[in-house]
Amino acid sequence: MVDDFRRRFWVSLALTLPVLATSEMVRHLLGLRGGLAFPGDRYVGFAFASAVYLYGGWPFLTGFVDELRARLPGMMTLVALAITVAYAYSALVVLGLPGNVFFWETATLIDIMLLGHWIEMRSVLGASQALEQLVRLLPAEAHRFRADGSVEDVPLDALQPGDRILVKPGEKIPTDGRIVAGRTSVNQAMLTGESQPAEKGEGDEVIGGAVNGEGAITVAVRRTGAETYLSQVIELVRKAQETRSRTQDLANRAALWLTLIAVGGGTVTLVAWLGAGREFSFALERMVTVMVITCPHALGLAVPLVVAVSTALSARSGLLIRDRSAFERARALDAVVFDKTGTLTEGRLGVTDIVPLAGRSEREVLRLAAAIESRSEHPVAAGIVHAATERAVPFPPPEHFVAIPGRGAQGSVDGAEVKVVSPGYMRDEGLGVGSQGEGERVQRLADQGKTVVYVLADQQIIGAIALADIIRPESREAIRRLKAMGIQSIMLTGDAAAVARWVAAELGLDDYFAEVLPHQKAAKIEAVKRRGLTVAMVGDGVNDAPALVAADVGIAIGAGTDVAIESADIVLVRSDPRDVAAIVQLARATYRKMVQNLWWATGYNAVAIPLAAGVLANAGVLLSPAVGAVLMSVSTVIVALNAQLLRAITAPR
Repeated sequence: MVDDFRRRFWVSLALTLPVLATSEMVRHLLGLRGGLAFPGDRYVGFAFASAVYLYGGWPFLTGFVDELRARLPGMMTLVALAITVAYAYSALVVLGLPGNVFFWETATLIDIMLLGHWIEMRSVLGASQALEQLVRLLPAEAHRFRADGSVEDVPLDALQPGDRILVKPGEKIPTDGRIVAGRTSVNQAMLTGESQPAEKGEGDEVIGGAVNGEGAITVAVRRTGAETYLSQVIELVRKAQETRSRTQDLANRAALWLTLIAVGGGTVTLVAWLGAGREFSFALERMVTVMVITCPHALGLAVPLVVAVSTALSARSGLLIRDRSAFERARALDAVVFDKTGTLTEGRLGVTDIVPLAGRSEREVLRLAAAIESRSEHPVAAGIVHAATERAVPFPPPEHFVAIPGRGAQGSVDGAEVKVVSPGYMRDEGLGVGSQGEGERVQRLADQGKTVVYVLADQQIIGAIALADIIRPESREAIRRLKAMGIQSIMLTGDAAAVARWVAAELGLDDYFAEVLPHQKAAKIEAVKRRGLTVAMVGDGVNDAPALVAADVGIAIGAGTDVAIESADIVLVRSDPRDVAAIVQLARATYRKMVQNLWWATGYNAVAIPLAAGVLANAGVLLSPAVGAVLMSVSTVIVALNAQLLRAITAPR
């Protein structure tokens, strides 16, 4: 469409020059009088004007027919009527009807409308180029290993699941797969919005379209074609940009009314000037100007352009919108209900507190515990070992390691008999914790719902370690951002009340529901909605599916490469709760842009229509159809540019 409007504009502009040269009015304005006149010049002007009308005006004439068939008269209807009335009247004058010809006005009007559409289509293309940019993320070919170990270059559609491909340093990864050899860092910023390159090694998944870093890797193909992450994202973006929203319906109704006002206003203008005694050509020019300047083109673009920009912007930030109307509701959220495990927390046990006893230090207690637990596969053991590694606490391998079924583990570390045991073991053995104050401190940790284990060295209790589901560092900032927006934060969990109470206190949540079974989550969402609140549910999209559907806005978090979560309205690629606040921020900014565009697209008519009708004619202010077309095109370009500004004012994250 961009190429078509550009071509029609330049051809029509060239054809307009003879029309201007043969126009009596143009010669009069330039003071040439009869200097360029010649026999039959009116017919030459008629011929070239006819060519401009038929070739340059063709998109508007066919658009007029399409709008009539759809029974939705709009911009094309107004432009087609304006150029047809002016051209037909001028043609009749050339053929003998008394009056003035409007060929130069008709030709220049068509030129300006074509130029406006060309500029507008370029703006629309700019807003929709995100899809094209996403497609370009994939390379044209892949380096596939043959059975003999040699490498061949094949097109992407030749790849099959199970194939092994070589990805060299700096190349784009051709498709989704798993690394089977090599180690590297991968830049996924264009796909998931992650600013830092992700370290990847054997067994890790990689996404097609990501950029390989410094190391060559061998990747086993897992998904191809429409099943890949990038293809799913492209399809989601396309569908979201096509989704009609309530705001768009409002704009369409306004555009229909504006069309009726234009036709009615043009007719009234014609009748009024004829009734005032002015000649028909003057009244006709005023009518044509009113119809052109009232074109609801800007109104038709006001919402779709903002939708295209915001959808593309969100997709590039790892925020995938599946339902536009739900996204619009996100701007008015009163409360966000978070699932706990895997959403606000990491879903793994980690060390939160170390209580050293018997004069030992925290590092020493952690060192001995990690040495024993390094031989265990239990989640508690994994949490302790991870804590020691994270805090750079070195630990030796244990000797004579033995698991104590259901109670813990024991072994020899540096010649000492070390045990890491549960409270049940302590009770069974009749062992107590140091002083009363130390015992109360350990009990408080247990009362918070944390898992507490005890470390013994040579039958002496040297410390206690408390573990809990680790709260994501990002969760605190996410809750703080939502509170700053005036949105309540609520937690929903199947964990015990003590655990929920501790997490809620740590994060400063407004409310929480504990010991909720999966099938009860939707009922809790309904209970929050009965408080009169607009509610979003944030979960992992699996056991939270009923609650995601029950909420006004369902947000699936931590989707990773699995985009197609049917129960969610919005999918967050990263496991980052801060993206919930980013969605609300983007929804609010998008709505502001829509409202600004709608106000401009309708408001400027309040001034433009009276001027076009000639209310200031006695003051010497008269707008020609061509000037009206310029003003209408300027308003359209302003709307397009304002939509693009959404990129600058919104930074999801």
